[in-house]
Amino acid sequence: MEPQRLTGPEAGALKYDVLTALSVAGLNGSQTLQTSLMRLIALITARYNWRTNELSVGQRDMARMWSVNERTVKREMKRLTQSNLLICKRSGVRGRVGAYSLNFRQIAALSESSWSLVGPDFDHRMRQRYGEEEVKVVQLKTYVRPTEPDRVPNPTPGTWQNAMANLAREHPNLFEAWFTRLRFVRFEKGVLRLKAPSMFVQRYIETHHIRLLAGVVEAELGPIDHVQFEP
Repeated sequence: MEPQRLTGPEAGALKYDVLTALSVAGLNGSQTLQTSLMRLIALITARYNWRTNELSVGQRDMARMWSVNERTVKREMKRLTQSNLLICKRSGVRGRVGAYSLNFRQIAALSESSWSLVGPDFDHRMRQRYGEEEVKVVQLKTYVRPTEPDRVPNPTPGTWQNAMANLAREHPNLFEAWFTRLRFVRFEKGVLRLKAPSMFVQRYIETHHIRLLAGVVEAELGPIDHVQFEP
């Protein structure tokens, strides 16, 4: 479900929770993701209009805020919209300033595996707001930052790692948002068995990205008849 109100008595808690979710997702992600989410957080805190649920900032102003050039701004906004963290409400063409809104469901999906690192109260609150899964407390001392396939030096051809490295190169935004924490279990008799960090991520991949995933893995491991997620 989407947040009911962005203004009013409980709006402050919602805003801080969104910023917290983005922060922990960035801190537990790649350097590219950290940079993207830091820039997004800067836009939200400085320019987001919660009353209209809209972000409207010119590229020149973004470039000044981020200390980059306008070409970098264009690439970054494309990355944020392609990963569905921002929804384009009005394109910035012909001198117009573009308008965007936050995709709260996508922010929740991206950050869900890190909620418990903030604390059980935050984890419970976010699950009440965005999902129905039971609270799963992960102790910080046992949490291991996942290895990212695109950072594995020279992955061996014909392996899951190489498939994920190819996926990260070809679709970096989708990889960051959905595939970076997938775990390979085994591949046998045409059945690819995986583990997802949450039921939400599993269902989203099954609904929207299963063909892409199967195609990339097939190129390395051979024909896939079925992709199965294990609990």
